[in-house]
Amino acid sequence: MDTVSSRGTGEAPVVVRTRAELAAARSEVKGTLALVPTMGALHEGHRSLMRHARENGDTVVVSIFVNPLQFGPDEDFDRYPRTFDDDLAVCTAEGVDLVFAPSREVMYPQEPQVTIRSGPMGEVVEGAARPGHFDGMLTVVMKLFQLVRPDVAFFGQKDAQQLAMIRRMVADLDVPVRVEGVPTVREPDGLALSSRNRYLSPEERTTALALSRALRVGEEAAGAGPDAVVRAARAVLDEAAAADPPLRLDYLVLVDPATFTEVGGSYSGPAVLAVAGRVGTTHLIDNVPLRFGPSAA
Repeated sequence: MDTVSSRGTGEAPVVVRTRAELAAARSEVKGTLALVPTMGALHEGHRSLMRHARENGDTVVVSIFVNPLQFGPDEDFDRYPRTFDDDLAVCTAEGVDLVFAPSREVMYPQEPQVTIRSGPMGEVVEGAARPGHFDGMLTVVMKLFQLVRPDVAFFGQKDAQQLAMIRRMVADLDVPVRVEGVPTVREPDGLALSSRNRYLSPEERTTALALSRALRVGEEAAGAGPDAVVRAARAVLDEAAAADPPLRLDYLVLVDPATFTEVGGSYSGPAVLAVAGRVGTTHLIDNVPLRFGPSAA
């Protein structure tokens, strides 16, 4: 097997699938190791994460694992896209050094009994819409941090609550990993890039554009205060609820980005306007960062 240190420019990354292979490859790494955790089905948003990792790390590792713990019983675990050959081509093009692609048996040799509990922060907003999701997400991220031992890890800001919870876990449990957020990448029509976008029919995609449109309208109303932001965004979503096919709204909230608790009309400081809904059977999320108060200008 090729080693991480022997790779030449433009070569495919070394692929490891077992804990022993990962440990052997990790022992060769010199300097800063940057990790990009993914579930595969890689797109331009993942490429952006890899580029940031490449700029900040001497060695870039991408993990590809569809984590069963973060899917609910009625969610899309079985049909979630698995496109390893295409994913490997993306990693090659972006200069990734190492791909960790474990099986379920490698990640969970036995049914886990000790897991990460997300706490109150994981039970609101997306956590309320998907009970248990953040427990499973934090558990697999912690396992990846323990196995890969990165110096820095990169996550997309599109999953703003996920990013906030990983930062809180790292702080609360003294995990020696620097967590970096990377801005959301959008398709030309404004839809936030997601591996689930491929599920949408043309008609469903047209309806789904209401999510990014609502955020944009809300952002434009920020000068009038938090309440105006939510009203403006909700008007767009109410219209989409009457479309064919309709948007079924899970939530629209304006929250403190550190805690994901909702903020009121007198709030001053940074905020996140977050939205999620379903079009057909596809669950989509999006958000935009905002700031209120004297420093907003």
